[in-house]
Amino acid sequence: MHRPHDESVRAHPSPASPPSAAVPGLVSDGSPDPGRIDPAVLGALLDRHGWRRRGGAAGRYSRWSPPGASAGGTSLLVPESRTFPDCADLIGEALTALAHSSAPSARDVLIGLAVPSDEVRWWRDVPQGPAGTVAWTVQEQLRTAARGLLMAGALAARGPAGYHGARHRHQARALLEGVLVPPAPGGRSLTAFVPVATGRPAVAALHQALQAAREATDHQRATGRLDAYDSAVALGVSRELTEALIALVRGSEGAAVQTQWSPGTPRPKGLAGRSEPVEFTPGDLPALRAAGLRYLRSEPSVPVRLTGTVVRLRRAGPQGAGVVRLRVLAGAEVPHVRAALPEDAYRTAGHAHLAGVPIRLTGRLESRGGFRRLTDALDVAAVPVDAAERDRLLKSLREEPYEPCELLGE
Repeated sequence: MHRPHDESVRAHPSPASPPSAAVPGLVSDGSPDPGRIDPAVLGALLDRHGWRRRGGAAGRYSRWSPPGASAGGTSLLVPESRTFPDCADLIGEALTALAHSSAPSARDVLIGLAVPSDEVRWWRDVPQGPAGTVAWTVQEQLRTAARGLLMAGALAARGPAGYHGARHRHQARALLEGVLVPPAPGGRSLTAFVPVATGRPAVAALHQALQAAREATDHQRATGRLDAYDSAVALGVSRELTEALIALVRGSEGAAVQTQWSPGTPRPKGLAGRSEPVEFTPGDLPALRAAGLRYLRSEPSVPVRLTGTVVRLRRAGPQGAGVVRLRVLAGAEVPHVRAALPEDAYRTAGHAHLAGVPIRLTGRLESRGGFRRLTDALDVAAVPVDAAERDRLLKSLREEPYEPCELLGE
């Protein structure tokens, strides 16, 4: 065994440290495999999370100490490359020490090793309470804003729009599956680990959109004009993004967002390898609010041809027009729509509902209300389905409550 001679710098867990099982997803049978970890990736993650490189043997290994004094002086030995004879042993000892370290950053390094992830970080400058605490509502505001920004990035990855509304929500959520958010003491900052395999498009879109929003806001504050926000739509800026930024900044003295790419994965083409935090202040709020309102008003309605099952019916009397609610099966990327129908079309929808078959119709999906309303509905017709599909639809309708109406029968 070719071990370094300065054994004193090797990581030794403190008896008072929490067990490795306290780190989510990093129990003994799910921890990173030391034999497959690239030492360069481990070193990059340590550097990113504030660990300090303190010497070592040039060309062989480096020694890393945790940020601050909270970790009791524990240090790690990290080989320079996998050609070092005891590479796997040293990395294994480093992982054990990280799992037992009391430094919060140690957990973040382990998560980055266990799940190759891009990181998104948020900071808010908010007043502190006793012992550096913040109110529970302030912490919730940070988490809500962070969730909104990730969703805005995921929606932008589906395609640019000034206002997405209810469109693409299911697909956007799928891009964010598996996002890890470790506990954030203090409530002033938050980090999300977004798996590269599923979430890279959302993080890349958010990175680009934040830069564009910052430039458009600077332009508005300098000139008083909002036209820069129009061109920013193509770069991912939307009402959803501006609303999330408003939620992040409101009640604070300033906020920032930073995206950082997984060190073990090539960065997205055309984007910088190391990005600086994008900052917003309360002075930006009027511009962001005006831009969000502009996006809401300017997003056009969309012509669609929908197929859906009728889940609700309502009209004011035994005759005349009525309103139906459809669960969309095809034709638009929204889960439900409401449509006002003339009397004959309403009767067709009622019969289809009783028979347990879908209807097909054309119209315009209005942006007002989040693309949840269909106007100018035409060509309403029941869609024939086979017996098995009809039974499946009837079963799903029973699981979704609707408003009964005595006007269904003739």
